[in-house]
Amino acid sequence: MLGGLVLLLRRSLPKPIRFRWQGLVGAELIFFVGLGLIHVLTPLPAMQLAKTGRAGGYVGWAWSQFLVPMLGKPIAVIVLLVFWLFGLYLLLGQPWTIVVWRIRWAWSGMGLAFRRLFLGKARAVAEPIVRPEPEAVSRSKRGAPTNGPKPKPRPAKPKRVSARVTKPVRPGDLPSLELLERDDEDSGSDADAREREQVIEETLAAFGIPAKVVEHHRGPVVTQFGIEPGYVERTDRNGEVRRYKIRVSKILALQNDLALALAASPIRIEAPVPGRPIVGIEVPNAEKAMVGLRGVLESQAFQKMRSPLRFALGRDVSGAPVVTDLAKMPHLLIAGATGSGKSVCLNAIIASLLFNNRPDDLKLVMVDPKRVELTKYNGIPHLVAPVIVDVPKVIVALRWVTREMEGRYQKFAAVGARNINGYNKRARSRGMEAMPHMVIIIDELADLMLAAPDDVETTICRLAQMARATGIHLVIATQRPSVDVVTGLIKANFPARISFAVTSQTDSRVILDSNGADKLLGRGDMLFMAPDSAKLQRIQGCFVSDSETDLLVRQWKELSASDGPIVLQPAPWVGMALESDPSRDDLVKRATDLVRDHEQASASFLQRRLRIGYPRAARLIDELEELGVVGPAESGGRSRMVLPVPEERLEEDEVPGSAPAPSEDDE
Repeated sequence: MLGGLVLLLRRSLPKPIRFRWQGLVGAELIFFVGLGLIHVLTPLPAMQLAKTGRAGGYVGWAWSQFLVPMLGKPIAVIVLLVFWLFGLYLLLGQPWTIVVWRIRWAWSGMGLAFRRLFLGKARAVAEPIVRPEPEAVSRSKRGAPTNGPKPKPRPAKPKRVSARVTKPVRPGDLPSLELLERDDEDSGSDADAREREQVIEETLAAFGIPAKVVEHHRGPVVTQFGIEPGYVERTDRNGEVRRYKIRVSKILALQNDLALALAASPIRIEAPVPGRPIVGIEVPNAEKAMVGLRGVLESQAFQKMRSPLRFALGRDVSGAPVVTDLAKMPHLLIAGATGSGKSVCLNAIIASLLFNNRPDDLKLVMVDPKRVELTKYNGIPHLVAPVIVDVPKVIVALRWVTREMEGRYQKFAAVGARNINGYNKRARSRGMEAMPHMVIIIDELADLMLAAPDDVETTICRLAQMARATGIHLVIATQRPSVDVVTGLIKANFPARISFAVTSQTDSRVILDSNGADKLLGRGDMLFMAPDSAKLQRIQGCFVSDSETDLLVRQWKELSASDGPIVLQPAPWVGMALESDPSRDDLVKRATDLVRDHEQASASFLQRRLRIGYPRAARLIDELEELGVVGPAESGGRSRMVLPVPEERLEEDEVPGSAPAPSEDDE
């Protein structure tokens, strides 16, 4: 009756129900065959049971009257069990191997749950006995003699002590990790992975590729299956049968077929896995887990790394925490489409730095042209100045950072140090003030490149080339990884890159020099290119909520207020806006001398002589026109007329061989 109602009403429901007629047949077999089993196994007379409505009723009596006289009771029971199991197979719609795996993993899950329950109770009972100090205090309070023989406490088991997770010891002037939420436990079942293993092997075998899944690693978002290609036998020209290894390109060609068989899209094939003789197939999980920042910051990988500029990236495809050091990169470029997790990654990097660095050890310069992402950090003591939101001020700030870098190199030369670590060691030994690290964070590079591409590119490239030794590092993000934003010079100076989901393969090749970023799932799924490895690493980024960021900012504001009243200092680059760039003035002077010496002026001429790009040469021609060095552009020609030097300028300049003009004192 239930199956008939589903068949009648399934098309009229707002959400159609997927119906399997095999499941309905299997349920009916289980029900009716079960009635026969109950009736046959009951020792009372069959007809009497049927009349009284007991056991299997008239249906069970019919089964017993048909099978027992013909086959006997034991064989009838076996036949009914076979039909019952066949009905169960039709109802589940899964191979028997998968059913057995599900039963085994459900049984092991129950065993683990009971084990944790009993271990938790045993630990709660044994914990007050393990601690002798509270017991001694209680004995002294009751008036018992403390110098007499004391009862020996029960020793704790070594396994139990080693199994406890020790929290990292943090100084009191750093924020507590309790501000962050704990990670969610992964509720995925390993039976699904076993089922997908069989699907992968059967799909590859259907296309004539013998392969075996030798391992799988379940991560928070994807599961990586390790496939070991098999061998095929072929007959050579001499008639001998030889074994040949399956080519990896054949497995790569079946990417879409595997995605169809697994009912998961998109999948990513890593061929081969770095350092392993296997091919990795990364399949999205049905249930995705959230990766929190707290779990990675409390991990042993983060605690073992002693660098002050270490930060948490997330967890890899096997669920292991990924921690990296900004000082070794030494600069980071982040790209991704809107909503892919780029801003959350920036917040995770900033939070990691703020949780482990005091204001005296780290200074931050933040640029946020969008005015909504980084402005919430205004007020923390690590900022050199409030978050910069005006594009013209960014150029001035970058010039100040360049001067800061040059000033640090002069200090290094004075004490004989090569980098910031050597300078700080000598400074502490001589009682001098240590030099803090500095991180420049730019949220959107595209806006800066549209406003002043030459100045931004030149300054960023110079900082990227020279600022590593001085402890100045760049973290730049953009949502438009095109060639006019992420230029070749910028890419050459940023070997460490992170790409989130992008919209096309072209964007993936621009940021990573390879495909793959267009196959990502979004929402924190990233590909990380480490500076010391050519292989890409897939990572699920850490998630930091707005409430966690607000608590961290509030905590730092309270800690800085406890040291004394906060005095807002003006930005160190205030007053530099009216100053001209020395390198720019020198280029204009060189261009002026060049066009006057050769009596010709054009953009191509300056481009060849000064070895600069055409856009910069064209702007130089416009500047020379404003200064009165060259004339306006003429129709039909690219060359400009070089104007003569004004007479008043000739009178001011000293002419060789002529006497200086007499002054009033001489008269």
